[in-house]
Amino acid sequence: MRILIVGSGGREHALVTVIAKSKLATELYCIGQNAGISSLATMVPLSLSNHAGITEFALQHAIEFAVIGPDEALVGGLVDVLEAQGIPCFGPSKQASRLEGSKAFAKAFMVRNHIPTPSYQVFTDIDAARDSLSHCSFPVVVKADGLALGKGVIIAETLEEAEQALQAMMVQKIFASSGKTVVIEEFVSGPEVSLLVLTDGIHMKPLVSCMDHKRAYDGDLGPNTGGMGVIAPNPFYTEQIAARCMESIVLPTIAALMREGSPFVGCLFFGLMLTQQGPVVIEYNCRFGDPEAQVALSLLDGDVLELLLSCRNGTLDKVQVVSKKASACSVTLASGGYPIAYEKGKAITIGNLPKGVSLFHGGTSYDKSGQLVTDGGRVLHVVGTGKSLHEAITVAYTAVDAISYEGKQYRRDIGKRALQEEEHGSSCVHNP
Repeated sequence: MRILIVGSGGREHALVTVIAKSKLATELYCIGQNAGISSLATMVPLSLSNHAGITEFALQHAIEFAVIGPDEALVGGLVDVLEAQGIPCFGPSKQASRLEGSKAFAKAFMVRNHIPTPSYQVFTDIDAARDSLSHCSFPVVVKADGLALGKGVIIAETLEEAEQALQAMMVQKIFASSGKTVVIEEFVSGPEVSLLVLTDGIHMKPLVSCMDHKRAYDGDLGPNTGGMGVIAPNPFYTEQIAARCMESIVLPTIAALMREGSPFVGCLFFGLMLTQQGPVVIEYNCRFGDPEAQVALSLLDGDVLELLLSCRNGTLDKVQVVSKKASACSVTLASGGYPIAYEKGKAITIGNLPKGVSLFHGGTSYDKSGQLVTDGGRVLHVVGTGKSLHEAITVAYTAVDAISYEGKQYRRDIGKRALQEEEHGSSCVHNP
């Protein structure tokens, strides 16, 4: 099969890596620029928003299956455009992608379908939003309604911080039109779980649970990022909690989407918070998470392309989804100053990497002399695997030390909290 992967970040490098191993994949093409992917697939320098150009390329090259990675392309309706031209896709329709494209839509969807989520209010007028803050208890969560590269969520500890968030989103428009509408949400606490679920619209199969680390600096300090690291499986996601989440959240979500005329085909991401009152949904994403995909796909056994095809063809119930009984840890290497401001073009040196490491490129390219250089905020995702979480973390950080470039920034505590929980005896779900 001739396969097109849309997107060129760390998530897509992980997808290309596993798809390239499939006996079904004969030719691989990838939209975007990524030095790591370029050794596995032919890179196509088109913008993600250029749906006409992507469709024209797919038709000219007789693409038989397209895998859509980024939220921007999915929310923008690329699947609908390609499918209308007879090109089968892994990914949800524009209508189904509203779960990620609008936080206000997602919250209303959960409320009307009795899916547990924190209480909230939606505002398009900044004065009304400010007025509501006077009745809030703090902290509160202020969210830009639309897409914001994982950075549109601000936990405001004080009234002043909340008002600053509203000003930045609604007046300064730091997230462009995504902040025109804001959601002010009740703050809840507890361990977070990232759950990736494959679905063909009717059937569903979860991948291994993950724990993301969103904040830029050690100790969960600093601004939110696209993700500074992740571990899997998540020790807080025990078999008992998994069963409860399936019954109260996952299955009702997929059934409600079908019932409302928006069957979801692809990977549905559940951002969960395990509160003292029970699990709640903090967010939905309409695609593989990044960096969650890097660990979840690294732990998957079998032919992943067959699995993705079964989602599109409505036959997911006929295939097995098996995750290895192992652990994985991904450490994100970022450019200095990320996520605020950073420079590109810094030369990257990669030394000897230990056994059990996969290196996924997030933002890299080659300069005119052929030198590998930084070309984004999140540069590399260093994934270590091992029989235990401790082993996976050790392998990942050993590899981190073997990679150098000017301004290399990363967290040194990825997996620390999970390791403490695991040592207390939690039994996490390794093999869903």
